[in-house]
Parts: sequence; structure tokens; C-alpha cells
Amino acid sequence: MIYLDNCATTKPREEVVDVMIQALKEDFANPSSLHSLGFSAEKKVEESRKNIAKLINAAPDELYFTSGGTESNNIALHGLIKKNKRLGNKIITTKIEHASVIDQLRSYKEKGFDIVEIPVDRYGNLNTEELYNEIDGKTIVLSLFHVNNEVGSINDIENIIKKVKSINKNVLIHVDGVQAFGKIPVDVKTLGCDTYSMSGHKIYGPKGIGVLYLKNSLKISSLVIGGGQESGLRSGTENVPGILGLGKACEITYKEFNKEYEHAQKIKKYLIEKINEKFGDYEFNSTDYSSPYIVSVSFKDVRAEVLLHFLEQDEIYISTASACTSNGTHKSHVLEAIGINEKLSEGTIRICISKDIDEEQIDEFIKALEKYVSEIREIMKR
Repeated sequence: MIYLDNCATTKPREEVVDVMIQALKEDFANPSSLHSLGFSAEKKVEESRKNIAKLINAAPDELYFTSGGTESNNIALHGLIKKNKRLGNKIITTKIEHASVIDQLRSYKEKGFDIVEIPVDRYGNLNTEELYNEIDGKTIVLSLFHVNNEVGSINDIENIIKKVKSINKNVLIHVDGVQAFGKIPVDVKTLGCDTYSMSGHKIYGPKGIGVLYLKNSLKISSLVIGGGQESGLRSGTENVPGILGLGKACEITYKEFNKEYEHAQKIKKYLIEKINEKFGDYEFNSTDYSSPYIVSVSFKDVRAEVLLHFLEQDEIYISTASACTSNGTHKSHVLEAIGINEKLSEGTIRICISKDIDEEQIDEFIKALEKYVSEIREIMKR
């Protein structure tokens, strides 16, 4: 099996699985319970929080456990908007945010808010000049991706935030870090964001667990009212196995980061070289300044969904776009926003690298890809 859909989810590390099994068997107590079993579970939860904080240079008490990136984005954005709504009604984002951001913000139009979506170029790079021109006294929230989930473009968050805050210091800034967390260097103190969302299953951890970074000088309202867990920001009995699994994933990622980052860079470079060598009538959808884990490429006269299923027969797994988009009936809003023509758009695949992919597997993938792209093009000519 060659698994190249690691943006949708990654295979958990063996150490993560072991920790989660142990948690289910031994650390099953409710961390809010007053007895020793509950205290033991709570202590391990806090150890995990410290491991996650270390990976992004946050204080442990600035991290709040959620069910995943989508919930983290929702808590952050609803909270920031409510916090700042007395100052204005303009909310700014980009045209290529994840659905959990862009669909949520669009819902605020019905509530009288001015939602501005900043365009990007052909490779998903933000038009920063237009962004800065839109920042005014009525701007209350800015939401940006760190790494785009479909084409891998990276926003220069640190410099963007410095410029935005120099124009209007009251703008609250959320960063969707789901595809950046554990994949590229992330230091939330250097970035200067107010909130930052993360997800466990993108970094060889479990599904169903996420984290929200909230700057400790900032307080926002909760979406969930209940028992007061997570300092009242996200009530509900903690997902202890998920939290401990994510903590272990972060502990290992911190130790192995440089090695795995360099490996991803090497494999991406090799993959791009092989595509350039073997194919014609195609275009890449990102530049050199993009995530080392993501390659988006569009083949002319190819149906990406057909190509995906052909490759699946050989136990090779890729995606056509974001998993959240490819499951739906609508086309990718990211591909539409970067302005590629329809013939290329319908032939777009996303290849997502992991620590486990080697050059031999890339060779096998390219061999199969070459075969099926040729077959599909022949069929399309008929």
C-alpha cells in the first residue's frame, strides 16, 4: 500500500496507539473525579498539554482541548467576533480558507456583518496589498490559514500580523494552523496571533481530538456550557485517550521534527522532478514557498476522480482536493479562487507526503500514474 492522502489524515504512530490502548484500559477514570484514579488521569492530561505547548512555544494554560480543527476554528471565530463586535462589523478572511472557517464567516452576513474575502494569486498566495487596504477602523476580526490545505501555500503570518496591528491594533487575529501544526515551524509567540487551531490526526495522532491556542491575555465566550472543563471554554468530559495520544504524537514530533521536515522536503523535490520528467500537459498549483508535505498538480484532459479510482486498484491512495470538499457535490472553491481553467481543474490531484514515504514508493506511484493518465487521456479523445 502507498498512502499519499496524508492531508486528509495520517496513520497514527505505534507509540500513539499504545498510549491510547493503555489509557482505555488503565486511565479510564474521569479527570474531574476527586479520587486518586481521577487525579492520575488529570495528571496525564496535563502532561500532554505540556508536550503540545512545547511544540508551538505556548504556555500550557493557553491550550484548550476540543474535538478537532473544525471545533477549534468555530470556538475561536465565534468568540473573537462576539468579543469585538462593539467596535465594528467588518470581518476579513481569504477566498481559500477551509470550509470550517469560510462557511462559518459567511453565515455572519445574515447577521449584518461585512465579510470581506481577499483574493489569492494562481498559486494560492495572498494579495497582501489588498488585505492591508481593507483594514480600517471597523475591522474587528481577521482569519487566515497558515498552510492552505489543498495547494500548500504558506501565509507569512508573523509579518502580516505586524502590519495589520500597525494599521488597527484592535483587530483580533485567528490562524487556522491545522496543516501547519507539526509540519512546519510554529511559534505562536513569534507569530503574534490571538488564537491558533490544531488537530491531532494530521500529525500521526488520533482523530477526534484538537487544540485551540488562546493568548492568555484574552478571554472569549464559550460555545458549550456545561461542567466547566477546560477552564469553562470547552465543557464536557475530556477525551483522555485522544488527549494522551495527541500528547505522545507531539512529544515525538518535537524530537523528530528536523529529520522529518528534511525528509519531506527531499521526497517532495524528488516527486516534482519525476513528474517533470514523465509528463506533459500539466501544471503545478504551488511555488517553492509552500508546505513540503503537499503537492497539487493538474493534468490536462484527465478526470481526477477516475484517476483516483484507477490508482486505488493498485492500493495507491491520493485525493482530488480537501476531504471536506471531495465528499460534497460542489467543486473546490480553492481551485476556483486560484483561477485555473476548467480542463485543468477537473484533472487536479493532491499528493500528501508523510514521514513513511520513500523514493521507491514514489517511483511505484509515478509508474502507475503515468500508465493511468495515458489511459484516461486516450479514453477522453474518443
